[in-house]
Amino acid sequence: MIERRPFDTLGGANHGWLNAKHHFSFANYYDPARMNWGNLRVWNDDEIAAGSGFPPHPHADMEIITYVREGAITHEDSLGNKGRTEAGDVQVMSAGTGIRHAEYNAEPGLTRIFQIWIEPTRRGDKPSWGAKPFPKGERAGQFVILASGFDEDSDVLPIRTDARVVAATLKAGESADYALGAGRRGYLVPASGDIEVNGVRINARDGAAITDVETLTVTAVNDAEIVLVDAA
Repeated sequence: MIERRPFDTLGGANHGWLNAKHHFSFANYYDPARMNWGNLRVWNDDEIAAGSGFPPHPHADMEIITYVREGAITHEDSLGNKGRTEAGDVQVMSAGTGIRHAEYNAEPGLTRIFQIWIEPTRRGDKPSWGAKPFPKGERAGQFVILASGFDEDSDVLPIRTDARVVAATLKAGESADYALGAGRRGYLVPASGDIEVNGVRINARDGAAITDVETLTVTAVNDAEIVLVDAA
């Protein structure tokens, strides 16, 4: 089953400095039919104005993945980590027993991100943060694993959960397959461009909630950048 969730049906709020769309219930948006997708709890589509951002605030027991679509995000946290993650790259914060962090757009223009929260498999670990560049050329025409909770996935950002975050860039007419596997749930969003997933049309920034599909075939209608969470 592939359920299209059109962008214009998403919850959200415009705070001026932040224009946020929520694929799942979050903050003041509540929909009992969209609480989570397996262990995937949050997928926010955030646009952050230049010179603004999220001030220091706490988290615990959550894997928080930030995929930068445009611009860059600057991170600081209570562990002393500082970093700047650019478009096409990813950062992961394992909140563990507790961490405070701030995320700012220090760029001259708008920054667009996907903020993804996945529930951890275990609790009580020390918090951590990491970032990694993933040049788009390395995932041209194929899915590449960006973050994973599986030991067999090497040279990726680790997350403490039964999930993978993967991405692909496809030229118009190109296709790429992803083996989701039996019993898994997928949630897919085109960061840009329109696609078909096993024949189902998914437009830019729509969500696709996927279950009972072992292999995904994604075909780009026009040039597209795709992010997928393979969840338990």
